Amino acid sequence: MRLPQSLFLLAVAGSTAHASDKPTRPRGVAPEFSKFYQDSAAFTCISHPAIQIPFSSVNDDFCDCPDGSDEPGTSACSHLSRNSPLTVADRPGNDDLELTLALPGFYCKNKGHRPSYIPFQRINDGICDYEQCCDGSDEWARVGGTKCEDRCREIGKRWRKEEEQRQKSMTAALKQKKALLVDAGRQQKEVEDHIVRLEAEIKGAEVKVQNLEADLKAAQEQERKLVRTKPGKGQGKIHALAGLAKGRVDELRNALVDVRRQRDETRERVKELEDILSTFKTEYNPNFNDEGVKRAVRSWEDYAARDLSSGDANSAEDHDLDEISKADSESSGVHWEHWENEDDGCGDSNILYKLAAYLPPFIVNFIEDKVIFWRTLFEEHGIHPKPNEDPSSESKAVTEARDALKSAEDSLNDLKNKIRDHQADLETDYGTASIFRALKGQCISKDSGEYTYEHCFLDQTKQVQKKGSSSMNMGRFRSIGTKSVEEINEAGEVISVDKTTLEYTNGQSCWNGPNRSTTVILECGEQNEILKTAEDEKCVYSMIVTTPAVCPGGEQAGDTAPRAKDEL
Repeated sequence: MRLPQSLFLLAVAGSTAHASDKPTRPRGVAPEFSKFYQDSAAFTCISHPAIQIPFSSVNDDFCDCPDGSDEPGTSACSHLSRNSPLTVADRPGNDDLELTLALPGFYCKNKGHRPSYIPFQRINDGICDYEQCCDGSDEWARVGGTKCEDRCREIGKRWRKEEEQRQKSMTAALKQKKALLVDAGRQQKEVEDHIVRLEAEIKGAEVKVQNLEADLKAAQEQERKLVRTKPGKGQGKIHALAGLAKGRVDELRNALVDVRRQRDETRERVKELEDILSTFKTEYNPNFNDEGVKRAVRSWEDYAARDLSSGDANSAEDHDLDEISKADSESSGVHWEHWENEDDGCGDSNILYKLAAYLPPFIVNFIEDKVIFWRTLFEEHGIHPKPNEDPSSESKAVTEARDALKSAEDSLNDLKNKIRDHQADLETDYGTASIFRALKGQCISKDSGEYTYEHCFLDQTKQVQKKGSSSMNMGRFRSIGTKSVEEINEAGEVISVDKTTLEYTNGQSCWNGPNRSTTVILECGEQNEILKTAEDEKCVYSMIVTTPAVCPGGEQAGDTAPRAKDEL
């Protein structure tokens, strides 16, 4: 439906030039779109160049173009859907055209402030929209007598003061963000350095474990050969000790044979010397006055007067030595086959202590000392159990080797667990440039009536009751995400903006309801601060938190906070 003639004339007057070759920019057209309104004879629809209308139809309060570009200064095409300008593909003809706006809205010059757009629906609606059109140009028809004064000077002055403060705050927030980025980078570098060190330690620990495994295997093999409990007959501890004792006895027997041979040779020489001296005493001339000869004769007489023969004792000793010197075990008095084939079933410690009782009387003391010496040595080195120990237990050497291996394996597993934790930490999402790593665990709170709400970054959210100080867990950190939030832009339109969120779930359960959960919506701010907390559904909370971590810029060197553009 067309407007009354008077309103139409006003519209036409606002859209045409007076006696000029080049028309002025029509009402509601922004400078960036002025190129589409240069032809004074005909107008080509912006998104549909195949459609042309007389230039006099621009701003005539009738929607001729499917994209509404012929009515930049009226609300005639406000029924069309909003879309970004110049994004609709051209189509020949008028059939099946997409009815989307080519212009972002009515352009308000706002001299003294900053230009802005206002939705076409709000043109000449009888309301002064000073938030977008401080110059009152959106109510140019003065519908219902509405006259909107130009307040751009005072509004612009106030806005610039507020904007200056916002810019200072943004600069401070960006400084805080850069500090967080530096701290986050330092922490990540520390984790990476820890991983490098742990990898080197793990390699060394693995080599140590391999060496200790070899040591344990060697100790077990040695025990299997020498001291394995309850083995087959002739393979036990007594067998091993009997073998050692037999070897030692053989050494002593051989030494005894050599000593007896040397003794017999010495006896023969002594006998020869005695015969020479006896002949000398008998045949020397007593009248020969030689004091040296006389002293020698007297010494021989004293020597010969002593009874040096041992008689039957020497004969008995020689008999014993003859028996011991024999290689036959039956003649030596020790039945080695009995000891070598002895079963270690029980009582080997007692038998070991009584081993000396089975030896010949002549060497019993010597052999007993040696047996006790070897037994004590074996006990100290864990080869043989002590009298109060279970003979079936493994040797001390094997136990120590096993304990050392277990300790090394525990240390290796501990290192592997640490490096696994660090690697998992590196794979964790900490946001852009890992900035939330620097905020992890930091807590902020805000009083709200009878409760105090607390948010600990990447940890948990809580509700603390002021009276009684009881607390309620509202969720534990799960992930970083995004959420579309509706906001009003400078043109007064409701738009969706993606906000960074921190999701907290699996809090304390509600009575007859789900476990509590919280979505923390982050906004740019100079400080970490809780602005608002709300319970959107039963035990499902939302929390708006400001933090410099989500302010734009700062990730790269030289980034600065974005500044609004003024067009005065």
